[in-house]
Amino acid sequence: GTTTVMATLVDNDLTSNSRTTSPPPPLELDNDIERIVELLGVLLERNDTSLPKEQMGQLRQVLISSFFRQVKEVYEHMYQTVEVKGSPEIRAQATAKATVAAFSASEGQGHPRVVELEKTPEGFGFNVMGGREQKCPIYISRIIPGGYSDRQGNLRRGDQILSVNGEDLEGAEHSQAVDLLKNAQGKIKLVVTYSPKILEEMEWRYEHTKSFRRARSSRRH
Repeated sequence: GTTTVMATLVDNDLTSNSRTTSPPPPLELDNDIERIVELLGVLLERNDTSLPKEQMGQLRQVLISSFFRQVKEVYEHMYQTVEVKGSPEIRAQATAKATVAAFSASEGQGHPRVVELEKTPEGFGFNVMGGREQKCPIYISRIIPGGYSDRQGNLRRGDQILSVNGEDLEGAEHSQAVDLLKNAQGKIKLVVTYSPKILEEMEWRYEHTKSFRRARSSRRH
């Protein structure tokens, strides 16, 4: 599958390195993927009936798809941030598992994507809601009009934040997420997935709670 292809690419790219560094050097898989796509194109044009051309054509379509690019970006980010010791092969396996976990967490929602932001004096330009105490994931509840994220255009209201610089936010309390974002310096990388249904549910619960409290207060008077 896609994860196996990514792991194989990484293994081939790192065979010359017997030791890993901390953090490891960034992966640059674009050139490898481009070479594979070109090679598949050449093979598909050959008049050779022994080649499994249907499968090769399908693989080529996967490699040039926007979905595969999203997988690649998340994989490269996870490779940089996953906490593991050992050979490049061990890191590649751990990264593949982390990437699969990120996509599994977003099942039924938008696919995970990596967004790079830079801390500015005004902050990142968005607000977050949710947290373990609210029985809800951390998500972006508001993009501040004219703010940094609004100008960048890479985030949107309803994006669930899966991780900040490799720090997993699954099951995190609201204060943990806020502290991670506040304490971040320079450039940060978020793994996010678009989850508008969670936003709608949380806003409904918030409005329902407000209405209930107003009703109780009016009855007391």
